[in-house]
Amino acid sequence: MTKNFLVCLFVIFSNYLSAQPKELATYNVVWTSGSKNSSESMPCGGGDIGLNVWVENGDVLFYLSRSGTFDENNQMLKLGRMRLKLSSNPFKGQDFRQELRLSEGGVRITGGDAELNLWVDVFNPVVHVDIKSRLATKLTAAYESWRLEDHLITGTEFRANSYRHKQPFDILTLKDDVSFQDNQIIFYHRNNPGKENIFDYTVKMEGMETVKNEMFDPVKNNTFGGLVRGKNMKPSGNDQGYYASTNFKSWKLESIKESRIFQLEIGLHVAQSPSLEDWKNDLQNVMRKSVSEQKTALVKTRNWWKDFWNRSYIFIDGSDSTISRNYQLFRYQLGCNAYGKWPTKFNGGLFTFDPEYVDKNYSYSPDFRLWGGGAMTAQNQRLVYFPMLKSGDFDMLKSQFDFYLNALHNAELRSKIYWNHNGASFTEQIENFGLPNISEYIIKRPPGYDAGMEYNPWLEYLWETVFEFCLMMLETERYEGRDIRLYIPFIESCLTFYDEHYQQLALKFGTKAFDENGHYILYPSTAAETFKMTYNSTTVISALKITLERLLALPDGYLDQKQKERWAAMLSRIPPMPFQQFGGHKTLAPAVVWSRVQNSETPQLYPVFPWGIYGVGKPDLDVAINTYKFDPHAVKFRSHIGWRQYSIFAARLGLTDEAVDLTREKFKDSKHRFPTFWGPGFDWTPDHNWGGSAMIGLQEMIMQVDDKKIYLLPAWPKHWNGKFKLHAPYQTTIQAEIKDGEISKLIVFPENRRADVVIK
Repeated sequence: MTKNFLVCLFVIFSNYLSAQPKELATYNVVWTSGSKNSSESMPCGGGDIGLNVWVENGDVLFYLSRSGTFDENNQMLKLGRMRLKLSSNPFKGQDFRQELRLSEGGVRITGGDAELNLWVDVFNPVVHVDIKSRLATKLTAAYESWRLEDHLITGTEFRANSYRHKQPFDILTLKDDVSFQDNQIIFYHRNNPGKENIFDYTVKMEGMETVKNEMFDPVKNNTFGGLVRGKNMKPSGNDQGYYASTNFKSWKLESIKESRIFQLEIGLHVAQSPSLEDWKNDLQNVMRKSVSEQKTALVKTRNWWKDFWNRSYIFIDGSDSTISRNYQLFRYQLGCNAYGKWPTKFNGGLFTFDPEYVDKNYSYSPDFRLWGGGAMTAQNQRLVYFPMLKSGDFDMLKSQFDFYLNALHNAELRSKIYWNHNGASFTEQIENFGLPNISEYIIKRPPGYDAGMEYNPWLEYLWETVFEFCLMMLETERYEGRDIRLYIPFIESCLTFYDEHYQQLALKFGTKAFDENGHYILYPSTAAETFKMTYNSTTVISALKITLERLLALPDGYLDQKQKERWAAMLSRIPPMPFQQFGGHKTLAPAVVWSRVQNSETPQLYPVFPWGIYGVGKPDLDVAINTYKFDPHAVKFRSHIGWRQYSIFAARLGLTDEAVDLTREKFKDSKHRFPTFWGPGFDWTPDHNWGGSAMIGLQEMIMQVDDKKIYLLPAWPKHWNGKFKLHAPYQTTIQAEIKDGEISKLIVFPENRRADVVIK
């Protein structure tokens, strides 16, 4: 009797933990009228494919995007646009409905007698269109391409690729190949192996040619495209048109006869294939797999999305429910690139649309986005990935970690070539092959200027941002229990760079490698892009201190005794944190001294986030609060726009009212039809570092962690009722309901972690 009771109790408990929350369905986005243009599109995706879906004048349109579509110029190109037309034109009537169904991961469009379901296979890169109609109708499916001929890039259009500016030679976006083959449309772009590309040019201009043959090159032979096919469909010729300032040509398939059921498949493939035939064979393998798994693919995909939503959630009742709705919607956008080879780009991810609807000054093709495609900005990218720890999306961190692992050897070669010492030199604006963006590096520089340096007032000496990704790697060991041995050489190489480089600089400018207290002389350094030519920068000190402490705190088996001694010695050499005063209030300083203010970040609060040296439940909280309230730069730069992190700072400092106000602003509906297509902020639309920073701030309002301590509701207003499930270190999940500022129905798993929970 007792045994049966315990079994039933376990089943009930397990179901409560894993049951998909019913509130999720209320967050589905529903439109009851068509869209004016692509700016009123809806995201849909899975695996590493993103679609912008909209219905315009009864036509169903969607852009095709996939991770890794980098051309010769490291521009991230779209894979084309689809246009679907039913002869009965059911989606032009008054009963139109378009719905993003979060629990399923797909989009459903209904009207008249027809229903169209659009979904992406999470486990095989295939887009599916399933159409049912009560009355027999005909379908035309057109693939539209605007890359019809080699296109000369001019003016501000350069800002979409890694050249960024006009060069002494012509820069072209090369044309695609599109054709009918066996009742299918096949399309692809293959990077020309016989033409100098951005990798070749960057290596040459940055003086790395002597080691080029051993460098990682993700541009050479990169080939991307796909095919469109459908049952009982045949080619029906070409058409031409003009959409949002761009000419296009279409390749059309039409149904052989009228039918009530249609099924389309669009397979996509991206690879650095040795030959075009190899790439085509691999694409056919994708399609063969789609056939073999056609009975199970939809079920597996929907189960994946169900599990995704079961991992974590935040729901707020009442008038502020928009905050939690947009939290889930943006997390959905991130989930669409869960398994990409390349990380989600901060400047639009997979969901950019025609640029003139973001800024009328950029009337270019749908491929355009500011800040490029293959170039990564660490300060922005980190905000996209930090929230994945508390949301439990650990599998989604891999692509960002792999980005750095792939580029590690190239970054180490930089140190060898330029300075003849060890360690990986990662700059702030780097290409997907690990070298500085050539435009930010700046070719025109004074004679004798250090060839390893970016001759750039914003980016000079900005190397410490890589440690935030080191921190995420270390955090996955605590949060997920992941074996992170793969990442240890990377973390150690980043630390080695600072150890050897700043001893070298000290001996270059003086006679001693360390100061009178045996500490590093961190000069010249920088505090983010803002406080320049610093001595003992707060961001550098924080990054080195926490990375070393966390490395040394790893469980036995990660480091041998020699490694432990080496890193303990380095930790002992980190200088103390600098402070200053305003109106008699002690505050954190961005550095001991600096020469100028270049940007508008607030690095003096980075010891609060991301480094967690100051915060709720930690010593000297008042110093950090003083910094937030009284430092003139911190006050001046405060806002919610884009990558601004003030909602995170306020939450970590326990400033509830400020956190609420900033979080409301962060999560307000965007100016576009889809609520979380924020931007452009400082970057582009959709602004993914806007969404990521908003997520982090909301998570920190609910739960903060300090090693094993878990603080609940440290900056949560009493009038917000709701429920949440979040992840904490040591493979812990916290699930609870909140009412009138109190926790109810608290479930801590595993139960033995309940003793570490502190309700503030």
